[in-house]
Amino acid sequence: MGKLVFSGAIYSGLLFFFLNSCISRQEISVLSYYNYDRELPLEESVRLLADSAAVQLYAVSFTSVHNNRVRGLLSIPVNPDPMPLVILLHGLGDRKTVDYIEAGHTHFIESGYAVLRIDIANHGERKKQNYDFDLVNGYRYWTRDIISQTVFDLRRSVDFLKTRDEIDIERLGFFGISLGGVIGTIFCGVDERIKVPAIALAGGNLSLMFGLDALTKETQEFFSIIDPVNFVEQITPRPLLMINAENDEVIAPVTSKLLFEKAENPKKIIWYPSKHRDLPVDKAYRDGIQWFGEHL
Repeated sequence: MGKLVFSGAIYSGLLFFFLNSCISRQEISVLSYYNYDRELPLEESVRLLADSAAVQLYAVSFTSVHNNRVRGLLSIPVNPDPMPLVILLHGLGDRKTVDYIEAGHTHFIESGYAVLRIDIANHGERKKQNYDFDLVNGYRYWTRDIISQTVFDLRRSVDFLKTRDEIDIERLGFFGISLGGVIGTIFCGVDERIKVPAIALAGGNLSLMFGLDALTKETQEFFSIIDPVNFVEQITPRPLLMINAENDEVIAPVTSKLLFEKAENPKKIIWYPSKHRDLPVDKAYRDGIQWFGEHL
């Protein structure tokens, strides 16, 4: 599920709660950063890859913000009526066809949902550079752009889905894992068209990887547009599900707790006694399906 840079950070519980209470939102709104021109042409391409008695699989692509080309896979169970759909997003270093995403795809299809899978910016079919993803050292602004660009890409994904008669646009869910959950929290915070988010292995207060330097204005401004804690409140009144690992060695559990505390009701968090890479994904997907069944 990829590897974020949290694992090498030194965390202080006292610092966490101080930051959560004192620096939860920038002086200027960060929400407006993700506004864009919805009238921009999608220039979509849709190509049928497989057609069975049960499911049609399409390769899709469309133009996002900053002239980025998004590539994805759209699976639509055969049904005469418009269907609910789940957008499924992978973690760092992976792709839309990685094994745990394929598993989720199967679970959702079998439960009667259409599924859209896209690659995170500079991942999968969209891979262009081999720079290290690192928010602390190296190309950290490039790294931040990967996150923010994918938020725009997800918003454009919804624009694309609106063109498909098979999809009930009023019944869209989201399931993101690890980096996909971090990005997805921002996305769902700024796009109300996602009715039910499920976020796995994600946390907030990303600036804490800088230790005491997390308190500086420069650090806070840098993280303002990509820290889920600045967006999670906006998900309400939509129901939020979080799924996390008690022994997560990549995303510190306290950051997940802080993100959950920042979220408004209705919300639910599920903890599994596992590490990040050992999360029982089949169980996590079943949790998501139950959540979507209740709310979507």
